Amino acid sequence: MLGMFGCFLSCGTGSNVLNKKDLDKMAKARNEIPAEDRWNVEALYPSEIAWKEDFEKMQQAGWAELESYKGKLHDPKVVGALLHSYLDLDRRLSKLHVYAHLRMDEDLGNDQFKSAFGLVSSLAYEFQHASAWIEPELLSLNEADFQRLLSHSGLSLYRFYLERVGRMRPHTLSQEMEELLALAAKPLQTASHSFGALNNADMTFAPALDKAGKQHPLTHASYMGYLRSPDRTLRKSAFQNLHRAFEAHGNTLCELLQGQVQSHLFQTKARKFSSCVETALFPHQVDTAVYENLIQSVRRSFPLMHRYIALRKKLLNLSELHVYDLAVPLVSDVEIQMSYPEACDAVVASVAPLGKEYQRSLQQGLVKDRWVDIYENERKRSGAYSSGCYDSMPYILLNYQGNLNDIFTLAHEAGHSMHSLLSHTHQPYVYASYPIFVAEVASTFNEQLLMDHLKSKIEGKKARAYLINHQIEGIRNTIFRQTLFAEFELMIHRLAEEGVPLTPTLLKEKYVQLYKDYYGPDLVIDPEVAIEWARIPHFYYNFYVYQYATGLSAALALHEKVLAAPKSAQDYLTFLSSGGSRYPIDLLERAGVDMRSPDPVDASMRHFAELIEELEEALR
Repeated sequence: MLGMFGCFLSCGTGSNVLNKKDLDKMAKARNEIPAEDRWNVEALYPSEIAWKEDFEKMQQAGWAELESYKGKLHDPKVVGALLHSYLDLDRRLSKLHVYAHLRMDEDLGNDQFKSAFGLVSSLAYEFQHASAWIEPELLSLNEADFQRLLSHSGLSLYRFYLERVGRMRPHTLSQEMEELLALAAKPLQTASHSFGALNNADMTFAPALDKAGKQHPLTHASYMGYLRSPDRTLRKSAFQNLHRAFEAHGNTLCELLQGQVQSHLFQTKARKFSSCVETALFPHQVDTAVYENLIQSVRRSFPLMHRYIALRKKLLNLSELHVYDLAVPLVSDVEIQMSYPEACDAVVASVAPLGKEYQRSLQQGLVKDRWVDIYENERKRSGAYSSGCYDSMPYILLNYQGNLNDIFTLAHEAGHSMHSLLSHTHQPYVYASYPIFVAEVASTFNEQLLMDHLKSKIEGKKARAYLINHQIEGIRNTIFRQTLFAEFELMIHRLAEEGVPLTPTLLKEKYVQLYKDYYGPDLVIDPEVAIEWARIPHFYYNFYVYQYATGLSAALALHEKVLAAPKSAQDYLTFLSSGGSRYPIDLLERAGVDMRSPDPVDASMRHFAELIEELEEALR
C-alpha cells in the first residue's frame, strides 16, 4: 500500500567545529535547552496526554470499517469509499507516529518516549496487517474490471495510485500471504532498530587526545569537527577511538547487518523479484540500470578522484595521506563560522532565485515557527534529518555547532522541508509524499544555492579556494563516497543472494578493496577503515544511499538550468510541488533532467574536474 508516515529523510550528516559554548550545550540535559532552540512539537500535540488520548481513540476505533469493504472491490463506488477510509486512517496514524518519533529522538534514553513510539509502531503494524488484503483483492480482479476502475470518473483522484497497484500484479501474493507478510514486518525491523539503539544510545567512545595530551569528549556530533582540526594528532586519535568502539562490537554489528540483508532477501523471495535491489527500486519504477549506471559512471571517473587525492597530499605537504586527513581544509588559515541565526539569514538569502514566496515561507519556518531542533543535548539522536507529516509543519533535527558543514546541513535539511511543504500544500494526501529517488534533489539544490551566495559575499583568493574545496568535498562525499556505499550495499546483498554468509572478515576485505579502488594509491588505508561499514546507518535503509549521488547529479543539472534561464525556476518549483503524483524519473524529466541516461552523472564528474582545476589555479 501507500508509504506511511509522511516524510522522514535521515541524512546522516554530522557537525564540525567545537568551541566552549558548544561544549556547554553538549553537556546539557534536554530540559536545559531553551524552548526557542527546540522544535515546536506542541504544534502537533500540546502534551503527551493529548497524544495519548488521540492514540487511544485510534486504538479503540480499530479497523472494522476497512473489513466491511472486503469482497466488494469490483464496485468503483466501494473502492472510492475504501480508499477514502484507508487514507484517513493512514493520515491519523502518520500524525501520531511523527510526534512519537520526534519526542523519542529528543532523548533516546527516555523510557516514556520509547514506550510511546513502540505503541504507535505496533498500532501501525496492526493497520498494515488489517489493510494487507486490499491490494491482493484489487489485483484478483480480471483485467476488464480493473480497467473499469482505472477509467471510472469517480476514481479519477486515485487513477495514478491504482496504476501503481496494477504494476505490482506479478509481485502481489494472495490475501492470506499478504497478511502473513504484514505480520512479519515488525520482527523484520529488529536488526535496524537494534543498530539504532546501539549506535545512538549505547555506544560510547574514549576521549580524543590532541598533540598536547589534552582530552576532548568524542561523540557522533563532535567527530567530524575533530577530523577537520589542523591538529593531526587530534584527528588521528578521534578516528581511531571512534572506529575502535565499533570494532569492539564487530561480531554483533555484523550479525545485525546480516539480519537486515536477510530481511531484504526474505521480501525479495516472497514477492518473486530477481534481486534485492530490484525489490527496492521496482515500486518507484526506477530500473536497476540506473543504480548500475551510477556505479559504472563513477568508476570511469576514478582517475579524477585519484588526481584529487594526490593534490590533497601535495597541498597538505604530507609524506603519507591517511583517511583521517581527508576532511581537514586545504586552506588552513580560513574558517567560516556562523551562529545559528546568521546561518538562517544566509540560507534564506541564498534561495532568492526561487522567488520571494519560497523565501518568505522558509524564513517563517526557520525563524518564527520553530521547525528546527538546533543543538545537541544528552542522548539526542545524532546527525540531521527532515521529518513531518501532512498535518504538521516540517521538522528539522540538527546538532548545530557552527562551522561550514553545519551551515550547509541547515541548507540541505531546509531543502527537504520546503519540498515537503510545497508537496503537502499542492497535493492531496494520496500523492503528498514524494518518492525517495527525488528526495535528495531539493536538499542538494539548496546547497548549491548557498554556495553561490557565499562565493558572492566572500573576499580573497584563499577564502575562495576554501569554498571551492568545500564544493569538491561535497562531490567527494555525496557522489563518490555514497556510490562506494551503494556498491558495498549491492555487493553484500548479492553475496547473500548467492548463499554466502556475511562474516566480519569478509565484510572487512570487501570494504577495504573498495576504498583502494575509489581513492587510489596515494591514500594510506588505515586499519580502522576495515570496520567503517559497521557504523553506517544507511545500510539499514534498503538501497537508499545511492540516491544521494543521483540526487546531487540531478540537482547540479537543475541548478545550471535555473541560473541560465530564470524561467526554469518555475519548472523546478512545479517539480517540488508535484509530490508523488508521477513516477520519480518522470518528475525529474518534466523538470528537465533525464536520469535514465548516464549524462547527469557524467556531467557532475566534468564539474568535479573543473573544480579541481579551479582549486589548483586559486592556490598557485
